[in-house]
Amino acid sequence: MDFEIRKNRGPGGGRNLARERAAYFLLMEQGYSTREAARIVGINLRTGKRWRNGWHSPPRGQKAVPPIYPVPGLTPAAAEELPRTPSRYLQEYDRLYIADRLREGASIRQIAVELGRSPSTVSREIRRNRHTLHNGGSYYRPNIAQNKAKARRSRPKPGKIGQNPELRDFIQDHLAMRWSPEQICHALRARFPDRPEMHVTHETIYQALYVQGRGELRREPTRSLRTGRARRRPQRQAHKRASRAIKDMVLISERPAEAADRAVPGHWEGDLIIGKDGRSAIGTLVERSTRYLMLVHLPVGHSAIATRNALSATVQTLPRHLWRSLTWDQGSEMAAHRAFTVATDIPVYFCAPASPWQRGSNENTNGLLRQYFPKGTDLAVHTPEDLAAVAAELNSRPRKTLGWETPATRLRELAAPLN
Repeated sequence: MDFEIRKNRGPGGGRNLARERAAYFLLMEQGYSTREAARIVGINLRTGKRWRNGWHSPPRGQKAVPPIYPVPGLTPAAAEELPRTPSRYLQEYDRLYIADRLREGASIRQIAVELGRSPSTVSREIRRNRHTLHNGGSYYRPNIAQNKAKARRSRPKPGKIGQNPELRDFIQDHLAMRWSPEQICHALRARFPDRPEMHVTHETIYQALYVQGRGELRREPTRSLRTGRARRRPQRQAHKRASRAIKDMVLISERPAEAADRAVPGHWEGDLIIGKDGRSAIGTLVERSTRYLMLVHLPVGHSAIATRNALSATVQTLPRHLWRSLTWDQGSEMAAHRAFTVATDIPVYFCAPASPWQRGSNENTNGLLRQYFPKGTDLAVHTPEDLAAVAAELNSRPRKTLGWETPATRLRELAAPLN
């Protein structure tokens, strides 16, 4: 994209950047990285990130800005005004919005409608967290309200297991017998149906085992859990997940039925295997009906543009009738999927988040490839010839699912009529 960087951007130096912002989001939609899009339109990288992710803690005297997510048919300025999806509790950006609207003279009911909350929620928030002055007056400040809410929410108290020695001993004995927490919960309800103080959920048991400082259960029984972990593996919370840079995704639910039953060849599954420190990668493509493997060389990185170009070149090595669709996960490397489809006429379908089984053949093949390309190694050292040799070796292995034929034989039979 050609973009002319203006020398004079209007009053206030860098304040009037509507044209740059529109170009920035257009570049992001086309698959450019945040750094590259910022360089093209002539803005600081931090400014680009702020446009995309928002600015929740601005310097004093400046207004907070919510994250901006481009929506079809809306300008970036209009997208800023969209209400956020409410969570269970009021968040800091909710309190900033309430304070701004109160200064503008909006009513509580009007604010509640705009936030998607009950009027009683907004009224209670203002009453509880407003700052009282010495003369009896009061005003609502979002930072003070946020601190009050945090202080009120943190209220440590002993857990149910720690208060009941009989319950604690029962759980520890059964953990030593290698029972799962869920099995123990059902056993407690069956053994003590009329004693609710002996009923807990499996999450309560996990909390007693893993949360530091509670000491309700000995840590030794964790060795008897299925995972054998002494510490809980953290899961990313929804509000902390990185936003996907993919627009106009078509989900796998809309993929043709012929792809699901593997009856018609030409439907492929794709992914990347990542090298050390995420700096190198190899593309993997597996045909669903034959399990035929193709490896994609990515010598200049695995950005959206590089991945699109490499995939476009790879698909041209096979007859056109063997390319009907491509299924991928929601990785940002496929942000330029629309450009790939325009260039190759191959539609791209995306799996649901955290659903690797929707690309089962590809995931299984990636596991086999780790024998050749171990985790934690630099994948950039492998040449196209190296990748071709590995793919040929896997494609020549007999597969039980193919009646002990090889993927190469199956694909050769399909490609022969048009060769």
